[in-house]
Amino acid sequence: MILLRFFNGLNSRWRNFYYQLQGVKLHGYVWMQAIEIPRNYHDIEIEASCALDRGVVLLCSGESSDIPKIRVGANSYINRNTFLDATESLIIGRECGIGPGCYITDHDHGTDIEKAPLGQSMISQPTKIGDRVWIGANVTVLKGVTIGDHAVIGAGSVVTKDIPEYAIAVGVPAKVIKFKKE
Repeated sequence: MILLRFFNGLNSRWRNFYYQLQGVKLHGYVWMQAIEIPRNYHDIEIEASCALDRGVVLLCSGESSDIPKIRVGANSYINRNTFLDATESLIIGRECGIGPGCYITDHDHGTDIEKAPLGQSMISQPTKIGDRVWIGANVTVLKGVTIGDHAVIGAGSVVTKDIPEYAIAVGVPAKVIKFKKE
């Protein structure tokens, strides 16, 4: 068990080195399992002490930008098989916990009836997840959504509209059911 932990740590350090060479902006050590970054490495910025578990995908589409399209705040954890998909701006705050199997995006395709689905233009709006947000398993967060600090999103929810800070929201579409302060 100790030997396995040693090799996992060594592999994580190798991934840090490799992705920094490719252009990912890492501000300190980031614990990385077998993640995937298909392209546009320099459009990603990750703060120190984050953890990205096995199967996490960070995808930045479109033209490259001087400002990172995906930013992950310090001490955040992104669980297995979560997909972050950005064309403009997707920000995850500090100390967030994101469950397995989530999909978080800042865009979708148009709905022009004259064009095939894959021929549609991308429609982007920044998506922001505040600090200390907890997102349950298999949650989808759509474009243009802001989730306030300290909010909780229940497993399986689809977030289509802003969620205020300290709110607990669940469902499809996600609706606030109560606040943590209550």
